[in-house]
Amino acid sequence: MILGTDILLKLVKEQNLVENLSERELTNPEGAGFDLRIGELFKIKGNAFLGVTERQTPDIESIVRFENGNIQSHIIQPGEFYLAKTIEKVNTPQNITINFKPRTTTFRSGLHIRTGNVAPGYKGELIFGIKNDGPVPVTLEMGARIVHAQFHLVEGDVNSYRGQWQGGRVTTEGKEKQV
Repeated sequence: MILGTDILLKLVKEQNLVENLSERELTNPEGAGFDLRIGELFKIKGNAFLGVTERQTPDIESIVRFENGNIQSHIIQPGEFYLAKTIEKVNTPQNITINFKPRTTTFRSGLHIRTGNVAPGYKGELIFGIKNDGPVPVTLEMGARIVHAQFHLVEGDVNSYRGQWQGGRVTTEGKEKQV
């Protein structure tokens, strides 16, 4: 079951479900969830390794960040791929998981948002992939809404998130054993 905005706003107030929501989302959210904003953009470089028991993600370089009162932007050229971190942080309880849908203006502009889901128990900012699959450059302002988060109620037992990405970490620091 997807939770409605009345329930979500109550959970934001009572359990800090989502931190740093924009005024728009706190007063007049659209649809059945919250729109999340881009807070930082990272370029990836180097090599990656995804093994059976170990992994190493590429190095990152912060390109641009959200700073209140100072609008920062970056032009994403066709074919370029970046990682994006949200301004918002989630504090997912044991009975909720979060799934994401790109905002239609992202793909109407040629941007493809790569998302995953958030497991119960995860806390921190969220990381997405962004690639310009379109034929034109796209200027992306930090603070722009890029994904719509839908919160789903989980029935039955769950295993809490125990991965190494807790807290919004963007990359590994060398090769590490998977949990």
